[in-house]
Amino acid sequence: MRIALKALVVLLVLGLTAAFAGYRYWQLQLEAPIAVDEPVLFEVAPGAGFNRVVDQLDDSGVLESGWAFKLLTRLEPGRVPSLKPGEYRLEPDMSGLDVLDRMANAEVVTYSVTVPEGWTFAQMRSALNSAEKLAHDTEDMSDDELMALLGREGEHPEGRFFPDTYVYHKGVSDQQILSQALRRMDSVLADLWESRDEDLPYDTPYEALIMASLVERETGAPEERDEIAGVFKRRLERGMRLQTDPTVIYGMGDRYQGNITRADLREATDYNTYVIEGMPPTPIALPGRAALEAAVHPAEGDTLYFVSRGDGTHHFSRTLREHNNAVNKYILNR
Repeated sequence: MRIALKALVVLLVLGLTAAFAGYRYWQLQLEAPIAVDEPVLFEVAPGAGFNRVVDQLDDSGVLESGWAFKLLTRLEPGRVPSLKPGEYRLEPDMSGLDVLDRMANAEVVTYSVTVPEGWTFAQMRSALNSAEKLAHDTEDMSDDELMALLGREGEHPEGRFFPDTYVYHKGVSDQQILSQALRRMDSVLADLWESRDEDLPYDTPYEALIMASLVERETGAPEERDEIAGVFKRRLERGMRLQTDPTVIYGMGDRYQGNITRADLREATDYNTYVIEGMPPTPIALPGRAALEAAVHPAEGDTLYFVSRGDGTHHFSRTLREHNNAVNKYILNR
């Protein structure tokens, strides 16, 4: 009886030892580094289940013990994560568990597309059309079709989208980026319009958006934006034409090849502020926040003219004589 009991105890100890060894070996397989020598991208398809992803990782050689991870579903189902679709960067120092945690936390690889301040909407669309890993769902749509899709049927798209850097992951639609940029411009413009100066010579947020686009295209010097807006404000108040070259360029469209002539300045387009009274009918670019702020808070003063110095800044003048002298100095003598 004693011998049988001792044998049973020995067998129990051996069994527990083997079970512990087996469990520990299983844990080591889960914690082992993945088999990659450099960072690689792995994509989890929408709807892919845990076992399918493990099979893919095993088949591709990333995991050397896929069986160990499948055992999770039986031995510790509570540790089996719900994997989010997307691209993931797998790195040499990661374990298989690290990989699954990254997928469970949706730490997807992201990309970005930058829309600079002062770009036109056409330039923005071109950038989106060439952005890597972005779904180009609107590429073949006209501007009118696109605005209708975004819920703005009949609206001109120029100036309506906020210039910024937009981050996305593979499979995101360009429609989502455009919708985000549209809402962002709506929000920024509405906030700034609420705090506008009381004596502006324009009555709607859209007119402020047009003014901001003129300011954006006229100068890249941040310290000049409110002064440029101040000149435009005073010219509007006095019934003077704005006479700003960027409106001529925008009205020329694809005909513009880097230079404008006297004939271009006299051409009667809807946008040529050398010919039309007041502001153009729509924005001529995508203005950033600083230009929008300048449009609703133009600088006080008495200057009515400005001319480029050729270094990115402008000379501001109070009288036409002073302005003509500045043109002779900075333009004709350049």
